[in-house]
Amino acid sequence: MANTHVKEMQALKEHLGKHQLKLTRQRELILSAFLRQEHITAEAMYHQLAKSDPHLGLATIYRTLNLFCDAGLAQARHFGSQTKYDNVSHKGHHDHLICTGCEKIVEFENEEIERLQEEVATRNGFTIKTHRLELYGLCSRCRH
Repeated sequence: MANTHVKEMQALKEHLGKHQLKLTRQRELILSAFLRQEHITAEAMYHQLAKSDPHLGLATIYRTLNLFCDAGLAQARHFGSQTKYDNVSHKGHHDHLICTGCEKIVEFENEEIERLQEEVATRNGFTIKTHRLELYGLCSRCRH
């Protein structure tokens, strides 16, 4: 595991310890591969890893990615019909633009949108705990 992933490995170990689970070679392998991604489906991760480790099953990858979600390293995002796992271990809050043509995903942050959401919530007596903003449309390549 690369030195750049020490923090994530420690977070996973702590989560596993709290739940009496073990750090397995497969979990380490999946974490290492996952941390090099931005948005990936379990199936894509399976096809990537099956080349080097054919004994790694799709069910193991699903369970492990969901474990990463529980540990705060990933978020399961339901873009259209697919669930993609977003590597959030090194990012703060962000929103997404999703192309309905090619499925390209663009992450963005906008303080003005965040401010307006807080304003709307306050005006309506709400306190925002969490939110997700996904904007669907066509990227410039798919529009032409």
